[in-house]
Amino acid sequence: MSKFDFLLQQLTDYQNLQSHQDQTLASKLLQVQIWQKARMQHTHAYFFAIPEHQPMAHYFLNRLYGADDFNELARQIDRFIRNSHTVEKIIPKSALQTGDAGVELAILAIQLDEQVAKYLLENYPIDTPLNDEMMRRAYLAVDQYAPRLHQMELLELLGTKLDKYVRSTMVKTAFKLSKGIAYRYEANTIYDFIDDGFKAMAPLGSAQDFIATFTTKEKQIIDAVHSGHPTPFQL
Repeated sequence: MSKFDFLLQQLTDYQNLQSHQDQTLASKLLQVQIWQKARMQHTHAYFFAIPEHQPMAHYFLNRLYGADDFNELARQIDRFIRNSHTVEKIIPKSALQTGDAGVELAILAIQLDEQVAKYLLENYPIDTPLNDEMMRRAYLAVDQYAPRLHQMELLELLGTKLDKYVRSTMVKTAFKLSKGIAYRYEANTIYDFIDDGFKAMAPLGSAQDFIATFTTKEKQIIDAVHSGHPTPFQL
């Protein structure tokens, strides 16, 4: 079994999302993603505003949660993992392992948000603006307690990988040297996705510490939603 098989399955799941074929659902999914980003910005406003935290906050909100270029990223990854002997010549294996964790996390976020979007379309008029109460009800109705906790676990795994590889001078040097060939082989979106994670890590003492602070608060919100708190997103 290829070490890329799991990632290939992730991409297959992404390509099979109903929102790719249903424009109404795609529009509602986008609304959910916008709400998610705004909620996270509000919840973590003070933490995200610390200067050295801002690059990682930007990475979270613009790479791991509804990245605008994710379709192109998926296309490039699909092309290269079907030729795995080529991709490892272009981008160092250690960097790819970090990228794998980020891709898995990004796809899971889209899958979960699509489930929420489906519920909203089925239970509210299509032009109803999203609000906290609608989202609270949606979270409960689709019962995402375990998947949302898994999402936090994947974030923590990403932090471990960032700390492990980004602190290595050898890995950083090899990754930087691979940029030219990555762009030449049209793996630029893959390269940039990984590079953004590495750059976000640079100002931090530890990615694990940053992510642990973030996930601790997010887990509190997940628990509050499923324990019946009336305003869990305002914690």
